This record gives sequence, structure tokens and C-alpha cells, in this order.
Amino acid sequence: MSASLQPGDLVLVTGGSGFLGSSVVRMLIGRGVKVRALVRSTSPRDNFRDLDCETVVGDLTDRESLRAALRDVRYLFHVAADYRFWARDPSVILRVNVDGTTGLMREALAAGVERIVYTSSVATLKIAGATAPVDETALLAPHEAVGAYKRSKTLAERAVEEMIRRQGLPAVIVNPTTPIGPRDIKPTPTGRILLDGARGRIPAFVDTGLNFAHVDDIAHGHLLAFERGRIGERYILGGENLSLQELLGAVAKVAGRRAPRVRLPRRPLYPLAFGAQAIARFTGREPLLTVDSLHMSRYKMYFTSAKAQRELGYRSRSYMEGVVDALAWFRKAGYLR
Repeated sequence: MSASLQPGDLVLVTGGSGFLGSSVVRMLIGRGVKVRALVRSTSPRDNFRDLDCETVVGDLTDRESLRAALRDVRYLFHVAADYRFWARDPSVILRVNVDGTTGLMREALAAGVERIVYTSSVATLKIAGATAPVDETALLAPHEAVGAYKRSKTLAERAVEEMIRRQGLPAVIVNPTTPIGPRDIKPTPTGRILLDGARGRIPAFVDTGLNFAHVDDIAHGHLLAFERGRIGERYILGGENLSLQELLGAVAKVAGRRAPRVRLPRRPLYPLAFGAQAIARFTGREPLLTVDSLHMSRYKMYFTSAKAQRELGYRSRSYMEGVVDALAWFRKAGYLR
């Protein structure tokens, strides 16, 4: 069943101050609806500057704050997540992404929310053994997921699916690939790679690959999923599949640096990853290299958005535009000199 956004509709966006969430907020404002963004008290508000958007302070682990945020809301875009591949306490990632999501969905049902777009991730899809770009049918079992983030997103997606089947949750699921582009304020793990590449701090690479899409295209895909998506279905929102070497080469070109040419074997990197994680436990800063990321890099994380293109009319621009826009924003925001 299709749906349409009407002027005056009140829409709640969780994670609205973040990288992807703020882009969704901008898209919704452009449609003329009233947007309420749920943000944590510690979240930076720079991505809201000059936007006509109501903000409410809350947390996915605080059910009372979710109940208050959902008051009078007609539609929900649940974009918020703890997007980290390492944490001192991995249970925090699980608590936010799994318990927080299920709690929010229960409150949305109780509040009578009419339609939901739930932002999952391609982390819930199985890439091991794939001989072609993976589609929505390649479901990952939670016990197969590498690391707390992938496990949490897989458990959360399965919980949402169960609520759709058993409780009539009116949700459409979207599975973004790797977003790149402006307003990566935190920045995300991928944003850190772009920054370090532009600073000349990544002299070598491992043989892996990812699917990259402009953050604004993924955000637009959320609105298409809202309008044209089928309840209970999942849609991959991605862009182009390319190797890490190709991405770093593109970053170097834009930044005016020499592209890295040395390909590293993985095995000697594991002691470095263990050491980086040990240091991170003292500093609290997420390490650039982790054991889980090395495990994941064994596979080309390539995906296809054919279903979203066919059913939603989804399209994505060249990944190169995402690189250019990301570095331009980082430079303007003072991350790059």
C-alpha cells in the first residue's frame, strides 16, 4: 500500500542530528511536513542550523522519552543507531540498537503511528560465499554476525520483522550500504577513512571492497520507501561497488595527494589490531583498526539495489560526487586544513 506525505503531517525522525538522519530531516522539510527530531542531550546540533525543525531530547534506552517524542506523531523514521565497530562495553551497542529499537516500535504501536520506515543496514545480509553482489534474500543469522554492531543490527531487524508479522507493525525496512557525503559530523567509521586518506595517513590498504552511495541519495531512498515500499519488505539502498584501493585513490585525487599503492596481507595486521584495541580501552577513542574490521575485510561487501530501483524508483549518483562533497564539507567544517 502506497502512502503520501501531506503538509502539516507530524513526522518523528530518530537520530535526526546525525549523518544520515539529518539528511532525512532535510528531505522531509522539503516535502512541507512538520518534523520533530529526537536527539540525545550530548548530540551536536550543528546539522540543525537554520532548519525549521522541532527537537526533543531523549534516548532510545529511555521509554518515557520515546513516549513523549511520539505524542501526536503520524509517521516515524527510525534512523538512530549506535554505529560503532568497537566499544569498551559492547553491550551498550546491543542495548541501543536492539532494546532501543524494540522499545521504540512498541511505543509507536501504542501511539497509533500509521507508517514507519526502519533504517536497518546491509550488515544484516550474508556476504560470506557470495559470488555476485548480494540482494535482500541473503539473510544473515545473528550467530553468524561478526562483532557487536552487525549482531545488534541483525537482531533488531529480526525483531522488527517479528513485530510486523505478529503485531501488525506498519513498517518498511531499508538497508543502506555505506553512506558518504556532507554533514558527517561525528564522523562515522567511513568518514574517518576519508579524512585519514585526505590527510595522507593511510599509506597502504587491504584487499577488500564496499558499496558506497551519496548520503542524500540514501535519504531520498527513505522517502521513496515510505511512499512506495511494501510493509514488511526490505530494500537495499546503495550505490557503486568498488575496492578500498579505488576509494582511497579517489580520495587522494580530490585531496591532491599520491594514492596508496601497497597492498597489505591481513595476518600480520592482527597483532596491530589487538594493540590498537588495548590502547583504545585506556583512551576511550575508537581505534581505526579493529579485529572485527579485519575479519569483515576478508570479503568483498558488494550489494545490489535492483529491487529498490525496480519497486521504489530509487537511483544513486556517482560515488565520486559523495567523495567530493564529503571532503568539501570536512574542509569547510574545519576537519581538514
